[in-house]
Amino acid sequence: MSKISMVLTLLSGVAFFLFGMSLMGDGLKKAAGNKLELILYRLTSNPLKGVLLGTVVTAVIQSSSATTVMVVGFVNSGMMKVAQSIGIIMGANIGTSITGWVLCLSYIDGSGSVANLLSTATISAIVAIIGIGFKFFSKKHSHNNVGDIMLGFAILMVGMQTMSSSVSSLKDNVYFQNVFTMFSNPFMGILVGILFTAILQSASASVGILQALSMTGAITFATAFPITLGIGVGAACPVLLSSMGTNKNGKRTALIYLLNDSLGMVIWGGIFYLAHAIVHFDFITTTMTPVRIALLNTVYRTLTVLVLAPFIRQIEKLVFRLIKDSPEDMEEQADFDLLEERFIAYPALALEQSHLAMNGMAKKSRKNIFRALSLFVSFSPEKYQKVQEKEALIDKYEDKLGTYLMQLTVREMTEQQSKQASKLLHTISDFERLSDHAVNLSYAAQELYEKKLSFSDEAKYELDVLTSAVKEVVDLTVNAFVNDNLSLATQVEPLRECITALCNELKLRHVSRLSHGKCKLEQGFAFNDVLTNLDRIAAHCSNIAVALIELEAADFDTHEYLKSIRELKNAAYTASLEAYEQKYDINGFKKGKKKAK
Repeated sequence: MSKISMVLTLLSGVAFFLFGMSLMGDGLKKAAGNKLELILYRLTSNPLKGVLLGTVVTAVIQSSSATTVMVVGFVNSGMMKVAQSIGIIMGANIGTSITGWVLCLSYIDGSGSVANLLSTATISAIVAIIGIGFKFFSKKHSHNNVGDIMLGFAILMVGMQTMSSSVSSLKDNVYFQNVFTMFSNPFMGILVGILFTAILQSASASVGILQALSMTGAITFATAFPITLGIGVGAACPVLLSSMGTNKNGKRTALIYLLNDSLGMVIWGGIFYLAHAIVHFDFITTTMTPVRIALLNTVYRTLTVLVLAPFIRQIEKLVFRLIKDSPEDMEEQADFDLLEERFIAYPALALEQSHLAMNGMAKKSRKNIFRALSLFVSFSPEKYQKVQEKEALIDKYEDKLGTYLMQLTVREMTEQQSKQASKLLHTISDFERLSDHAVNLSYAAQELYEKKLSFSDEAKYELDVLTSAVKEVVDLTVNAFVNDNLSLATQVEPLRECITALCNELKLRHVSRLSHGKCKLEQGFAFNDVLTNLDRIAAHCSNIAVALIELEAADFDTHEYLKSIRELKNAAYTASLEAYEQKYDINGFKKGKKKAK
């Protein structure tokens, strides 16, 4: 076999192996439905359970990276704490070694009639035939998933056999043996293990290739041990990549995976090579077989978990020191810490804490709107991403506050306390919707940026007028809520009415520009989206202000309140409306700004 042919055959074996493992893992996940995910984040009350769960789930889906990526997602969404994820990640490191034992089946062979029945070729053929039957001749989804699992297993076995046969001719190659002697140098072996696994993005694949190469007789313990140490560290690469774009807790979780294997490499590498320098182990020259490599991988990973498991709290503290919270992050956590379960027994205190936490939510919603509006002036991917991150945070506020207040409403409260709880519940969703519209605005800004579109000077000026009005109504609303200021709250509805009228006028002006060819249709769609979202922001501000005002009365009826102030406008309302109409008059806006300066 020529060198080129051998390399191509080896690569095809790797391709079959990776595809088979992926197909089998996907089939197993589909067969389990959402049960694996549910088990992962529900049954992690203590570290031991976490380790066992991580081991079992990873053994099932054949990928520690996939398990850890799921866990990163759970931590990022707030469903799981960083401390809970550590045990699962440790277990995942043990579970991934099970694949090595499965791969040992591919080396079963023999010449007798019974041995032939147990050979890899026979087993793969039987499994593939049954898998095809399930996949293509059954209408049940569960049978199709089983078919995927069996076909994945058969392809994986074929891949292992292809890799083994491609390198079998190297058994007597002196140059090849000399190359692997070089890898017996601990630093070289570890580096090869890290780089190879980082490229393949699969520890199981790297172990499988090492098992295939061991069939040449060129792999000794001195070579296999450092490569195995490096494989664990290299497997952290896809997990670290998956944490890009997550919050700090998501990044901390990914870092735990890297730390777990890095500490294992340092601890056991240091102990072994120090002991070897003193004792000079005879087994270091032992020729490795697939079974011995699988055993080495499992023992190394299990011992690493046994050593590190008692230090889960210290590992948690370490990742929090390595990835520190900013003052803004600490402020957010402080808001959530206010919602203490023990305070529910004391409604007055719980309501005060809830209001303080909602103040944080209100301010962040306001900041997210202002951040999104600034994207139309100067777009940046970092600022755009920040809008999305803060929207996820505000969703978290809504979930935690809503749950907390619903628990509070079943308690005995005074009439005033019940009104306060109702006010907070009514306004939570409106503050969350404000941030939703901030995200919608960021989408419109991104579309303009990516398509290299811009509004006409006239449209920009009109948006400047409107966004100034919207910023004021958001400011009024947030300040009224935070300070329980009813005087400010009464200013919101006339300004909202002004903003709605302004949006309607700007839509007519933009239609006129489109009809005269001053703007393109794409710009028209974007402009209309912006107007719609700004109008909705003003409407949600109105809802919040109404909740503040009306709940001071005996009954709460938003519809009746709005109807009365619009139909029976008093002098104060009319004066406010006229002042806003003058302030945000399109023709006189520039003059007004100059006077203000």
